[in-house]
Amino acid sequence: MKKILITGANSYIGTSFEQYVNKNYNTFFSIDTIDMIDGNWRQKDFSVYDIVFHVAGLAHADVGNVTEEIKAKYYAINTNLAIETAQKAKSDGVKQFVFMSSAIVYGESAPYGKAKLITTETEPQPANFYGDSKWQADKGIREIADGSFTVAVLRPPMIYGKNSKGNYPIMAKLAKKLPVFPDVHNERSMLYIENLCEFLAQVMILGKGGIFWPQNAEYGTTSEIVRCISKTCGHKILVTKALNWAVKLASFIPGKISGLTNKAFGNLTYDLEMSKYDFDYQLVGLEESIRRTEGK
Repeated sequence: MKKILITGANSYIGTSFEQYVNKNYNTFFSIDTIDMIDGNWRQKDFSVYDIVFHVAGLAHADVGNVTEEIKAKYYAINTNLAIETAQKAKSDGVKQFVFMSSAIVYGESAPYGKAKLITTETEPQPANFYGDSKWQADKGIREIADGSFTVAVLRPPMIYGKNSKGNYPIMAKLAKKLPVFPDVHNERSMLYIENLCEFLAQVMILGKGGIFWPQNAEYGTTSEIVRCISKTCGHKILVTKALNWAVKLASFIPGKISGLTNKAFGNLTYDLEMSKYDFDYQLVGLEESIRRTEGK
């Protein structure tokens, strides 16, 4: 049995992974969690653990209007804390370090009507301080990997599931209230939380290192996701192309309106081939994942 230390208490991913392991892999792993808010974690002995899974971090930044103080906080937590934790894990003799990076290292999604396909050859180009804070940690942690210290860096796209935060719950709220919604065909890579947890379990069981791009087996389309959510929740909504002109118009309005439009209807995809590995983790399809997310 491998012992895992999750660094970062009460995170959505960390908590979900622990629950998933307890249900599906309790004979493979035992898990402890440590809070990283104060400095007491520096006194903890990491040597009793085989794996450190670092999930502590700041996300969902309002990058449009922030102070230099806020930016510094993102670098302190997302970059410096992550690298320091990896260095301690290595010095204490931990065999594997698993770090949650993000697709945000590749910048924002493409504007409405434009495609953005990321491959293994695509170079990260963060568009803001939040993305750069994750990218600096991504690089810094991989630099200390060696033959006795395996580093696995995950760059997942949008993660969603029951009680998730971020863009999905906003989309779900609209799907449950609006009477009509635009029928825009866009494509987004997405990752259901249970698929992520299965991926993590396999990476840890096999002791793998490197850069990984887990995603669902299929892309999501905003209008189809809205349609599926409304159906699951018993809410009638008309998804129609008659509103597409309004989306196109909004995408040209400078400032916040175009930003929100591109976030909702822009394109951002990983090449599906780059997310295939020598183990199966895409266990739940898109429609079923939405039913599980919205199920009571």
